[in-house]
Amino acid sequence: MTKETQYTEQNIRSLDWKEHIRLRPGMYIGKLGDGSSPDDGIYILLKEVIDNCIDEFVMGAGKTIEIVIKDSRVSVRDYGRGIPLGKLVDVVSKMNTGGKYDSRAFKKSVGLNGVGTKAVNALSSMFKVESVRENQTTAALFEYGNLIQQEPIASSSKRKGTKVIFEPDVSIFKNFKYRVEYVERMLKNYVYLNPGLTIDFNGSKFLSENGLRDLLEDQTNASDLLYPIIHLRGEDIEVAITHSRSQYSEEYHSFVNGQNTTQGGTHQSAFREALVKTIREYFGKNFDASDIRKSIISAISIKVMEPVFESQTKTKLGSTEMGEKMPSVRSYINDFIGTQLDNYLHKNQETSEAIRRKILQAERERKELSGIRKLAKERAKKASLHNKKLRDCRVHLGDLKKDRRLESTIFITEGDSASGSITKSRDVNTQAVFSLRGKPLNTFGMTKKIVYENEEFNLLQAALNIEESMEDLRYNNIVIATDADVDGMHIRLLLITFFLQFFPELIKEGHLYILQTPLFRVRDKKQTFYCYSEQERKEAIQKLSGKPEITRFKGLGEISPDEFKHFIGDDIRLDPIMMDKSTTTDELLQFYMGKNTQDRQRFIIDNLKVELDVAEEMVS
Repeated sequence: MTKETQYTEQNIRSLDWKEHIRLRPGMYIGKLGDGSSPDDGIYILLKEVIDNCIDEFVMGAGKTIEIVIKDSRVSVRDYGRGIPLGKLVDVVSKMNTGGKYDSRAFKKSVGLNGVGTKAVNALSSMFKVESVRENQTTAALFEYGNLIQQEPIASSSKRKGTKVIFEPDVSIFKNFKYRVEYVERMLKNYVYLNPGLTIDFNGSKFLSENGLRDLLEDQTNASDLLYPIIHLRGEDIEVAITHSRSQYSEEYHSFVNGQNTTQGGTHQSAFREALVKTIREYFGKNFDASDIRKSIISAISIKVMEPVFESQTKTKLGSTEMGEKMPSVRSYINDFIGTQLDNYLHKNQETSEAIRRKILQAERERKELSGIRKLAKERAKKASLHNKKLRDCRVHLGDLKKDRRLESTIFITEGDSASGSITKSRDVNTQAVFSLRGKPLNTFGMTKKIVYENEEFNLLQAALNIEESMEDLRYNNIVIATDADVDGMHIRLLLITFFLQFFPELIKEGHLYILQTPLFRVRDKKQTFYCYSEQERKEAIQKLSGKPEITRFKGLGEISPDEFKHFIGDDIRLDPIMMDKSTTTDELLQFYMGKNTQDRQRFIIDNLKVELDVAEEMVS
């Protein structure tokens, strides 16, 4: 008979503010991660601090923000009003304390819940805040959320404002590293949304004169724009719209009160709806909505009084109203787009004609593909019932909350042994596995038709659920897991070519990664080290006494499931695939899969994780 678990007063605990944040960090900053993904926790910590600086700028206080990131230490300095000195400690360490609960001080603010800097404080091994205002200053130092030192209020000749310095706790954010590309993307979004603001990051300055128009120009190579960017501004709304010549899917950048709502929300849905309605009415034709929105690249920013987000990390807007005694978000956006976009199209006939031709082209392509798509969907549905190419995770089987989608990962691998090892080692809650059969097809120069006709790519598209829109993407992280040899690198290039050719926005939005697996295992009777480079191998040998046993992993299938758990768990190492705006998709495809065979061979060999011959000699 099973012993009954006791439930008494001794089981009841009360946690203070920092204990709860440290025990359940995901509730406050989403997933943790190591910095390889743009939505990892270390970037949320940085964002929470910067959001306070932005709120100062919006309220007319401070036009410059200075940010320095060196190794693991982050410093953020604004020139706003400064935190009231007598409340400095409370503001960063007491829940439900802050100026943003007073709408007179912060009207259309980003950080409404008053949790942001408390979370940064609690999740940092070192956190220091300094405030200067009215020629006086004070500062407080914390470690792991505990107050270590509070300086007395003293006179100061420094410029007013607030400075925060913190170091994320390495016991929570393991092996983390700030990637400059992700930080710069975040900072660019801030200046796009706040013309007149200057952000100095490690000596580089970011500013914008044209708002969301600058965003689209920075995101897209000029040669890929079908027509000049349509840029519309209102009191609490700004919109930028264009169409791509090359990409197939829709691409949206949406913001609320300066917050990048990467998962969209009521404002993005209203914008998509208003766009279709306005285009239909302008041309007087009931075009299919998918034809109107196909290949669109756009951005929308709105300002809302006391917005409601669907998560602490504020990635999806839930508000339906603009504010008290104001219209709904939907009607506000519909009215603005219906009037302003219609006026623009009447005044710019070349642009309206380019849009009309694009819609008609999309309509022809859709009709040509309709039969193939229907058969492909049937094949994918049948295949999902009878084969084991996709081993899904519980996030998508209805067993877990939807808000865990940010943690979901799909590994794309090749071969039964590799997929078997990953399948046995994975976290079934959040990690799925898709198994390729042999090398995938080279899709360079092919049309979308091939995605439906090729069984592997049709099933992969169905597994990712990206046929209609990126909004329906089922996995936040798409990880290519291949062997660290020439064949493995070739498979990577073939898959990257597929995504570049048909779904480049997956790469633009930071969803595609390469899995790093260790090249060596170095161990003695007491310790085991997994080494991802020759340098790590040398360091591991020095740490062990005597002559260690060294194993060289030649393929994923050689790594046992028990060992694989280390490499796809908390200590997973991912290399993000990133696109440089200065290089077009066509140029990248030409390099990867064009006729420059020798250049490509050199690239493959140079980018392998190990100098094959040298490594073999060292192990033997």
